Amino acid sequence: MAKVLPFQALRPATDYAKDVAALPYDVYSREEAKEAVKGKPLSFLNIDRPETQFEDGHDMYGDDVYKKADEMIQSFKEKGIFIKDEQKHYYIYELTMNGRAQNGIVALSSIDDYINGVCKKHENTVAEKEVDRINHVDVTSAQTGPIFLAYRQKQEISDLVEKVKKEPPLYDFVAEDGVKHTVWIVDDCYNETLIKAFENVEATYIADGHHRTASAVKVGLKRREEHPDYTGEEEFNYFLSVLFPDNELYIMDYNRFVKDLNGLSEKEFFGGLLNVFNVSSSEFGAPERKGIVKMYYAHQWYTLTMKEECLEDRNDPVTSLDVAYLQDLVLTPILGIEDPRVDKRISFIGGIRGLKELERLVDEKEGSVAFAMYPTSIDELLAVADAKMLMPPKSTWFEPKLRSGLFIHEIER
Repeated sequence: MAKVLPFQALRPATDYAKDVAALPYDVYSREEAKEAVKGKPLSFLNIDRPETQFEDGHDMYGDDVYKKADEMIQSFKEKGIFIKDEQKHYYIYELTMNGRAQNGIVALSSIDDYINGVCKKHENTVAEKEVDRINHVDVTSAQTGPIFLAYRQKQEISDLVEKVKKEPPLYDFVAEDGVKHTVWIVDDCYNETLIKAFENVEATYIADGHHRTASAVKVGLKRREEHPDYTGEEEFNYFLSVLFPDNELYIMDYNRFVKDLNGLSEKEFFGGLLNVFNVSSSEFGAPERKGIVKMYYAHQWYTLTMKEECLEDRNDPVTSLDVAYLQDLVLTPILGIEDPRVDKRISFIGGIRGLKELERLVDEKEGSVAFAMYPTSIDELLAVADAKMLMPPKSTWFEPKLRSGLFIHEIER
């Protein structure tokens, strides 16, 4: 049973919400982040990526960088840009993109649920990326990026969400990318109702934010060591999350770009592909269904259809994934990508960037290749997590992205 609690959010004053709200820290490279904050002193990206406040070449993981993030949070509080609610609340966070809305509940999730497997994961994390967020949370004593969680839809929760949405919103704005963000404060008279409703949710699932979750949990465990008399009710025992019902979520394709053919000739490369795919020339366009991959190589698109004989033994929740088929039968044995989490020869391109981005990357680097994937489904994600298995890295790209800075969870120092 999931433990999901209300909290006192540190959040922007209403007039500042639109200017503060920022895309997650990890969708930007260092150069992109530096460019994105130009002329935007209130953007939360300044805090989430504090190296943007230093000269190029400065150690982006230096102690002074994380201290700068803490200083900016305190400054925003002193200036009234951030305010803290006096009571513990849940919040409804609706994101609308291209006319389609999804409604999440902003709340705290228990680090013990993560440790005990009630909050389920489907990906491994990379230690280097964890360390960055561990330091950010530890130095600021604040969880600044909400973790995107999913749960199997419960009608009583959905009914309450619709009831709350009839009230005037706290925030209501359209971001630069056209995504509409609307937030309501849930009256604290509903707190017990929602606490009990989530106790009937058997599991929550990390949809996006595995590194943020692992980092928040590790800081919580560190705080427990520093406070051996802890009761379990302290703020560091919980992490900031937004929980969405599975029936409202939308997963886009997550595509692959490989910088070279692993020393193979074109003939050798295609020979390898023909062992596991039926290959035909194709027009520009995304895969039409599961079991099909589109490939772009040397200014030409190809349709790769998975061979039935190669699918016969691939029937568990992981091996049946299109991304696993490509990884196991092409990326590793043919292109030499043993660990895609750390291999510098492969890049992952979110579907929001479009197939033209794949064409651009391949056209700019001779001998490279890109694969356009059919999106992993939410049911596939839940099945993998329920089986306590792990997907290949970068199997899912969720849109729209939660904005950082709208909710901050402060923990004890």
